[in-house]
Amino acid sequence: MIVGIDVGGTHTDAVLLESLHVKKTAKAVTNQENLIESLIAVTEEVIRGENPGEIERIALSTTISTNAIVQGKTDRVGLILAGGPGLPPEMLAIGEDTHCISGYVNHRGIRVAGTDPREVARIAELFEGKKIGHVGIVGKFSTRNPALETEIGDVLDGRFRHLSFGHRMSGNLNFPRRIATTYLNAAIWKTYKAFVASVMDFVDHMGIGAPLHILKADGGTSSISQSLEYPVGSILSGPAASVMGILSLTDGTEDAVALDIGGTTTDIAIFADGVPLLEPLGVTIGGHKTLIRGLLTRSIGVGGDSSVRYKEGRITIGPERAGPAAAFGGPSPTPTDALILLGRTDIGDKGKALKAIREIAAQAHRSPEQVAQEICDLACRTIVSAVREMLQEINNKPVYTVHEILEGKKIVPAVAYIVGGPAGPMAPYLEKMMNIPASVPGYAEVANAIGAALARTTTEVTLLADTEKGEATIPEEGIQTAISRNFTHQEAIDLCMSTLRARALRMGAYEDTLDMEIVEDQVFNMVRGMGYTTGRNMRIKAQVKPGLVAAIKEEGGQ
Repeated sequence: MIVGIDVGGTHTDAVLLESLHVKKTAKAVTNQENLIESLIAVTEEVIRGENPGEIERIALSTTISTNAIVQGKTDRVGLILAGGPGLPPEMLAIGEDTHCISGYVNHRGIRVAGTDPREVARIAELFEGKKIGHVGIVGKFSTRNPALETEIGDVLDGRFRHLSFGHRMSGNLNFPRRIATTYLNAAIWKTYKAFVASVMDFVDHMGIGAPLHILKADGGTSSISQSLEYPVGSILSGPAASVMGILSLTDGTEDAVALDIGGTTTDIAIFADGVPLLEPLGVTIGGHKTLIRGLLTRSIGVGGDSSVRYKEGRITIGPERAGPAAAFGGPSPTPTDALILLGRTDIGDKGKALKAIREIAAQAHRSPEQVAQEICDLACRTIVSAVREMLQEINNKPVYTVHEILEGKKIVPAVAYIVGGPAGPMAPYLEKMMNIPASVPGYAEVANAIGAALARTTTEVTLLADTEKGEATIPEEGIQTAISRNFTHQEAIDLCMSTLRARALRMGAYEDTLDMEIVEDQVFNMVRGMGYTTGRNMRIKAQVKPGLVAAIKEEGGQ
């Protein structure tokens, strides 16, 4: 049995899968002040009466990291940058606690100037005086030689709660994005660590010995203990769960729109030939452009429980959620109340929905039914507008899926897959406005929890080998090792793939679900003087592809 849990902005959902069939589901209101409380409620419900020893694994998606960043509930971070010549320091700084120091390596990873330990020590004293407990250390081209970062770390070791190193964030180049990624990793580390500790204590208390996984932005999972090394990877876990849930419940091979309509937001994703799209450079969150590999999603502030108001002669929806729908005792009318009043769903108290919408109808000088229809139309138009805007942006640049680059591909959706609580009632409106069929798969209300349950473990590594220098680096693992001048391309591939396999297994992957591939393979001859080849420079990137351990089986299926 597998337990999947999605801690959403409005509700926390859980599913219990047995032989890839949905055996039980549970739903609870998310307590944003105490996510563990919501987690306990749904987990206890789905495993009640079951043998905890038969649970093979638990996988969850969480809003903890995303909320901390978006709401500004992060810790103060001191940044130490070793950038050398290039962009001025003020263009690289994040906050007032950023310090640029001497020392840097060049684009080949060759140390041009060393750092001064006394300079690092002085900065450490400044951080200590400001009670800063988390420090990010980032050097330009640190993926090609992390030595300066580790030397700075050696000076700081033991003086701070946690150190985040830029070279461990990603094997891709981009100094500003690496700085932002390292900063965010340090800023949420304490919050995320406390969450993980609470989750692990809860699982131990319930007597569940199964492996515990957490969903990442790329739609893959990591063991929760390993995720502590890279907590920023867990951002946008919720939208990723939407994508993986839809992927697990459908088997289409066409271009498609994927919509997850929650209580607070609607998450939008796009599929190309049935495969989710990927952010090519890294996701953006809280205004920070990062190197975090993630699925291409967009969230807008329109959901079933978004507050509806009448302002300056017009109806507005969201982006805030004041509470549940009025039909469930909430303080203001919502799109859910409008759907109830129009007879699209029979949940909640229709009388309370009518009373809430009647107040707006009086201001608008229209009937409650007319206002309810206007609310539904506006909510759907807002979603459709965001979908069209997203498609326009995608179709003006190369299309990156989780598997490959599709040159010249234009996305023309043939279907819209819709999940979430309001999916069924809103699907007919969205189908008409988008002029494509709308499909609401089975278990649409708990699709995210299913997606978390079935997502496979994913990761990637980058190998940089320079035979002239006699050195190979795998930055994500902090590996820097000597190689011979005769180090071959095949040896480079073998080292990269064996490192990827070991990393994936350490992160909780199962040997029989590993799907590894080379996604980048470049070899350049190093030429000096009169055209003599003095060595070769190799760059190889490999990944475990995002995907599912298996697809969900319909009731009665085999």
